[in-house]
Amino acid sequence: MRAAGVRRRDAAAQAGVHERTAEDWDQGIRQIGHSRLHPDGRLIVYKTGVTIIKPPLAAVDAQLHPRFLTMAERETIADMRRAGHSLRAIGRVLGRPASTVKREIDARAVDGIYRPHRAQRAWAESRSRPKDSKLAQDGPLRRFVADKLQEQWSPEQICHALVTEFPDDEGMRVSPETIYQAIYVQARGGLRREVAAALRTGRTRRKPHRSPDQRTRRFVDEMVMISKRPPEVEDRAVPGHWEGDLIVGPRSESAIVTLVERSTRYVLLG
Repeated sequence: MRAAGVRRRDAAAQAGVHERTAEDWDQGIRQIGHSRLHPDGRLIVYKTGVTIIKPPLAAVDAQLHPRFLTMAERETIADMRRAGHSLRAIGRVLGRPASTVKREIDARAVDGIYRPHRAQRAWAESRSRPKDSKLAQDGPLRRFVADKLQEQWSPEQICHALVTEFPDDEGMRVSPETIYQAIYVQARGGLRREVAAALRTGRTRRKPHRSPDQRTRRFVDEMVMISKRPPEVEDRAVPGHWEGDLIVGPRSESAIVTLVERSTRYVLLG
């Protein structure tokens, strides 16, 4: 009726619902008990005034890596479980290990009942991680990491030291990657910028690692390996073969280039 141009009040009266309910329907809002679920995923509970961020439909229907269960697979699990099939039989139909099916049922079933759509929404909620990085918050973990970086410890050493010094405190755990992100990535930073100078590399930016075929060549022409030099060079019998070398000082402030004629041992310095 609304699509046909009928006014909201008249459409609500003909449908037998309150005008406020019709307004919610126009805006895509669904009423669930004493709360309203908005299209953007916000669930507003009016009794407590709490707003809960629910995963939007885009997150529920997201197609990710094949190792994640899909909505169709969860429906198959629910149907075959109601029919009394074993976990191994369900796994054979899905092409997955029976342990994957068991973990899914144990984690998502409520009171022994596995509902696929509720399981899919719970999975989508578990994927979202709006929390800050561990090192973005001041506390003993952040101070420990900063102190060890000042002592020139590597992130890997800090990670292992936390397990050794705080064996019973799970809150004192951090991965090396989290430490690197806190230093290099400004959006997830938590350590001060000057702490980056404490890294052994001394870099304040992360160095990209590329595959060998994507790296920039050091020389325009391909290097000739020493194993491919002519055999007559070995005995130093033919004059005219020169051997070059570079001698660099201790502080790289001075350097000497040497050219030696292999037959006569005549030396040129530059």
